Amino acid sequence: MQKYIRVLVPATTANCGPGFDCLGMACTLYNEVTVKAHYGQSGLVMCVQGEGEAFISKGKDNLFYKALQCVFSMAGEPIPALEIVMTNRIPLSRGLGSSAAAIASGLAAANALLQNSVLNDQQLLALATEMEGHPDNVAPALFGGVTVSIMDGKNPYTQQLPIEIPIRMVVAIPDFHLATKKAREVLPQTVPLQDAVYNVSRAAWLVAKLVAGDAESLGLGFGDRLHQPYRQPLIPGMEGVLAAARREGALGAVLSGAGPCLMAFATEQEEAIGEAMIEAFAKANITSRYLILDIDHQGCQVEELPL
Repeated sequence: MQKYIRVLVPATTANCGPGFDCLGMACTLYNEVTVKAHYGQSGLVMCVQGEGEAFISKGKDNLFYKALQCVFSMAGEPIPALEIVMTNRIPLSRGLGSSAAAIASGLAAANALLQNSVLNDQQLLALATEMEGHPDNVAPALFGGVTVSIMDGKNPYTQQLPIEIPIRMVVAIPDFHLATKKAREVLPQTVPLQDAVYNVSRAAWLVAKLVAGDAESLGLGFGDRLHQPYRQPLIPGMEGVLAAARREGALGAVLSGAGPCLMAFATEQEEAIGEAMIEAFAKANITSRYLILDIDHQGCQVEELPL
């Protein structure tokens, strides 16, 4: 018996300024994975194309495969022989959720390939969060849209927001990597009370205005004092790039996830904002490019293909 599936998984941006480790958005940039399963057999053949093709593992330590393996283990079923082709479009180590995409797509693929036990959304979210360490990227990667996620002990919970603003994302992608581990190491273990209050109020404001559809004052909600000031020294030109985006009419401009991508949110002038961000990076001697993305509302999608 054989089964052939295709998985599409979106890029994600996390934090969105003040929502450290809790706010996330799915973006219309996708990795694609095809998997052909041969039941009753064992073995693994993997091909990686696109982003990271020169160095991403093609063995069982590949993050996609590890996520898939986790689901089969939880379900108590053996993994069939697999032929996997990964086409990666999400830049690696740039703050666009490449690891969350690998995890989410591996979990979704396994769920589609299971013969008997199928995991529900909460179980998938819990597994993804355990692998990633926090739910802010994996939640929108799995379910799409704009999500608010929390941890209650070891249990993650997420809520999609009904967005009433036709917001788009202009992401400037610099030509260098920044490991999430390094970006987390620069963060302080404690912060002043006024900074905590500043972020709580901005995050609440951002969510309220997104849901209310109030673009006019949405920009007040993108401020942050918990992570961006500490990560800024790791990203040459960051302050100038964010300022350039705002000058060209962006509603707000932030560090995407742990960076180094910088993201502007806009409802108009997206091309002008992108060009301004690239020019500002160039002034810091950083080569970059930009993409204009919409919010993905579908999350990780699995399609069965004909054999």
